[in-house]
Amino acid sequence: MTGTVTRGARYAAMFARLEAQREGAFIPFAMLGDPIPARSLAAVRALAAAGADALELGLPFSDPVADGPVIQAAAARALLAGVRQADCWRIVAEVRGEFPELPIGLLVYANLVYHREPERFYAAAAAAGVDSVLIADLPVAESAEAAAAARAHGVSPVFIAPPNADDARLGAIAAAGEAYTYVTSREGVTGADDRLRRDQTDLIANLKRHGAPPPVLGFGISAPDHVRAALAMGALGAISGSAVVRRLAEGEDISEFVRVMKEATREAVGSRQ
Repeated sequence: MTGTVTRGARYAAMFARLEAQREGAFIPFAMLGDPIPARSLAAVRALAAAGADALELGLPFSDPVADGPVIQAAAARALLAGVRQADCWRIVAEVRGEFPELPIGLLVYANLVYHREPERFYAAAAAAGVDSVLIADLPVAESAEAAAAARAHGVSPVFIAPPNADDARLGAIAAAGEAYTYVTSREGVTGADDRLRRDQTDLIANLKRHGAPPPVLGFGISAPDHVRAALAMGALGAISGSAVVRRLAEGEDISEFVRVMKEATREAVGSRQ
């Protein structure tokens, strides 16, 4: 399904389009299979249709160490419903068929990749239409095998740039990553914040100096002001996870949330021209 798409091409096209339009990227996260596959598919479709620039999707896992209680609960609901990777691949394939140009990334854990060996994992991801995979608990220094398997199947490896990363680590992240770089706004786990806790301007500038893939800020993004702050720091987009997952779990209309968060990317970039 992805054989005609060059690795990272959808992300490159997205960032080029947004730069031309003077916009940042808004990227919502959802847990695949939560609470059951049919409702999960409807939710992911709704995010895409509402104007998300890309999607970040999770595979349910029993020990999501980088995630806070909202996303942990989403994974638990999916697992309780009996959701398996095959169900998740079917959801991704359905969305890929409906939104052929939309970048689709996964945020997963190493156990899911290595349980059946990286080659099989990335082959399945590529067949479903996945563009990128971020393994949340795999340091860049230990990523060579998984990254090679990803690239072999046309999938871009993505890495997290945490607040405490030194210059050498940022250089390694820049060299190894593709598609985008996930910059975290704070230490700890995911979760919606009232305000962003760190100014990551210097870290983002250092990533750019190293030639890293486009920096996108995540962790705590739950309001339009957070999107504006992320772009003011130099990020080219913002990822919202817990705020999206909570709204989906509560049955809210997610379209309006996506609309206002996306609108903030236009206001923020327009204001710094």
